[in-house]
Amino acid sequence: MPVFAGSELTCLRGDRLVFAGLAFRLAPGGALVLLGPNGSGKSSLLRVMAGLLRPIGGSLSWDGRPVAEDPEAHPARVQYVGHLDAVKPVLTAAENLAFWAALGGAADPAANAARALERLGVPHIADVPGRYLSAGQKRRLNLARLLAVPAPLWLLDEPTVALDRAAIALFEGMIAGHRAAGGMVVLSTHTDIATPDGENLHLDDFTPCAGDMAEDGAGKDGWEDGWEGGWNTDGEAPR
Repeated sequence: MPVFAGSELTCLRGDRLVFAGLAFRLAPGGALVLLGPNGSGKSSLLRVMAGLLRPIGGSLSWDGRPVAEDPEAHPARVQYVGHLDAVKPVLTAAENLAFWAALGGAADPAANAARALERLGVPHIADVPGRYLSAGQKRRLNLARLLAVPAPLWLLDEPTVALDRAAIALFEGMIAGHRAAGGMVVLSTHTDIATPDGENLHLDDFTPCAGDMAEDGAGKDGWEDGWEGGWNTDGEAPR
């Protein structure tokens, strides 16, 4: 089973060095909880892991092979759920989910969508347009993508926002099932989420000091060239 790892990762947002020298290692069945104050780089690290943001230094590897060597293969390994809900207001909940399932290559997107909504406890919203969904329903719809489009690596940014306690317990069961099957989870959260035997990564341990910017800047370790075919920082395919 593959191991997902990062070494000496350095991230720049605007003119601010967010973190430097960051390393992690995630084995099958593992969970990594990102901790740190606002602005410490939790969301940025998740976007780096997803291939949506280029670090200016360091490397990611999958099964020992640098991710930058084949960036087009990485999105198929990842399900990234950001803190904002990716719900088209004019599409029904089922149509939104079927779109993601089709994008992920599902043989029967509609069936995948129906099963995922059932698993999340919201089959009754299937025909409801996105504009009429509550915040909690939108969040469950986004989390349903994890089931509708299976991937070994889940990257989750504040996944329990707007969820009640019952929904959080349901979500914890999803994480446990995914890990039991050999899947990996990385998440940032301000809410306690059960991740037995998981590891914590404190982002403030990698806060750079003044003057820590690498002299050679962007392109260190081949990232600038290696991610030419990757997605941009807004999660859109390159034009």
